[in-house]
This record gives sequence, C-alpha cells and structure tokens, in this order.
Amino acid sequence: MKIIISNSSSVPIYEQIKNAIINQIMNGELEEEEALPSIRSLASDIKISVMTIKKAYDELESEGYIVSIQGKGTFVAPKNTELAREQAQKDIEDNIQKAIDIANRFNITKKEIIDLIEIFYGSDN
Repeated sequence: MKIIISNSSSVPIYEQIKNAIINQIMNGELEEEEALPSIRSLASDIKISVMTIKKAYDELESEGYIVSIQGKGTFVAPKNTELAREQAQKDIEDNIQKAIDIANRFNITKKEIIDLIEIFYGSDN
C-alpha cells in the first residue's frame, strides 16, 4: 500500500491517509477482504504517529471501508455498493461544480453545458 503525505497540505494528515486508502479501495488497488498493514507497521513505514494512523483507521471503520478483527488484523470491508455509489456521486458532483465554475467565468450557458453532457453521455442513455 502506497500513501503519500503532504506536510504543506491544509488537509490533516489522518485525513490524507484516510482519503488515500479510500481511493485505493474505490479504484480496486485494495481488494475486498485484503489485509491492511497494522497500525504500528503503517506508522513506521510512513513515519507518522501511531495515534494518527489509529484515527484514520477508526474513521475508515466507522464509515464502513474497513473492518478490524480482534487478533487477526484490519481488512478491506466487503464492497458496499451503496457506499461505492455514494462516493461516485460525490466525485461527479465535485466535477460538475468545477465545470459550472469554469462556464460561469467564460459566460458559457447552462444549455451549452447540458448539450455537452448529452454529447459525452450519449443520446441513448
């Protein structure tokens, strides 16, 4: 598992770790039921406090991305299709907002944006 931390980011380190793991789960780099590194091992690997990793893992578990099994370790949770759909919808919303911001800067109309979406999405959907 590869996690890159930016010390200059305004995003807290635990959240950067959490987001990196979510991204790897969503794009298939981490498979269902795959073991994650222990908190201590990951902390040592990326030179971050054990408490910071624990906070990231705790949030991931509370959000349903990972499961901890006493005495066995931490694993990627079985895919929750609703969770995956929610994440995909959030990504789409973020990108639509970016497109609208650009459109507003350059006086591109709502109709022009909708026409573009219909072209890219395809007329049969």
